[in-house]
Amino acid sequence: MEGATLELSPQAAPDWTVPQQWERFTAKEHAVWDTLFARQTAMLPGRASDAFLRGVDVLRLSKPGIPDFVELSGRLMAATGWRVVAVPGLVPDAVFFDHLANRTFVAGNFIRTPDQLDYLKEPDVFHDVFGHVPMLADPMFADYMAAYGRGGQRAGSLGALKRLARLYWYTVEFGLVEEAGALRIYGAGIVSSHGESLFALDDPSPNRIGFDLNRVMRTEYKIDDYQQSYFVIPSFSELLRTTVETDFGPLYAALERQHDLGVAEVVAEDRVLTRGTQRYPTQKCIAPAQAAAAVG
Repeated sequence: MEGATLELSPQAAPDWTVPQQWERFTAKEHAVWDTLFARQTAMLPGRASDAFLRGVDVLRLSKPGIPDFVELSGRLMAATGWRVVAVPGLVPDAVFFDHLANRTFVAGNFIRTPDQLDYLKEPDVFHDVFGHVPMLADPMFADYMAAYGRGGQRAGSLGALKRLARLYWYTVEFGLVEEAGALRIYGAGIVSSHGESLFALDDPSPNRIGFDLNRVMRTEYKIDDYQQSYFVIPSFSELLRTTVETDFGPLYAALERQHDLGVAEVVAEDRVLTRGTQRYPTQKCIAPAQAAAAVG
C-alpha cells in the first residue's frame, strides 16, 4: 500500500523471494488447483484472447496440480525471457517494479481452500500463475510488462504511482481486447475468475470503452467488486507501442490538472462500445492486491 511499511520475511532473500518448495504442497492443495484449472480452461475458449489460450499451454507441466516454478520458468525463458519466482505476500513498490523490469514475475506461494473457489481477499498462486503467466508467453505482452516495470521505477520519483497503478489495473488485471471482430478477455483478474469471465463479456451492466492512456489513468477503480467499466485495446502491439512511445513525465503533469473520473463515468470523448446499465448486485471477487496495494 502506498506509504505502508512492509517487513521482509526472515525466510526471504533481499529481493523478497522465497523458495517455492513445490514438494510441500498437499494433495488437497493440488486438487484445488486442478478444480480451478479445469473449470477455467473449459469455459475460456471463445472468450479469452488467442494469446492467452496459446499461453495456457505453458502451464501443462509434467507434474499434476500447482506448477513447479523451476519447470514453468524454463518454458517461459525459452519463449520470452521471463521467469516466475515465489514471494510470501505483497512486496514493496520498488521491489515489484524491479522484478518486472528484469522480466521476473512474483507469485504468491499459497493456494485458496476448497470453500474459497470464488472469493478470496488476496490473490493466491492460481490468480498469479494461471491469470498472469499465459500472457507472459506472448512476446508483445511480455515486452509491455517489462516496459511497465521500467515505468514504475520512474513513476515513484515523479509521485505518480496512483496513475500508473490504474494502467496496470485496467490492462494487466482487467483488460479486454478487440480480436477478429469480437471482444475477448485477457486481464488476469478476469481470466482467473469464473464469474467475471462471464460478466465481462455478457452482462449489460458495465461500460466497455475504447482504450486511451490519459483516460485510463484518470479513472478510479474498486478492488472488491466486478468492474463497472472495462477498457478495450485494439491489439497487444498497439498497447506496447503506446507505452514505449509515450513520455509519461509530461502526461503525469497534465493529469494533475484534470479531475479524476468515477468507476462508472462516461465522458464525451469516450469511444463507447457498450454503455452499461450499471444495474447489477454487488459481487465478491478476488482482489489482485499487488496492483491495488503495492502500486496504488
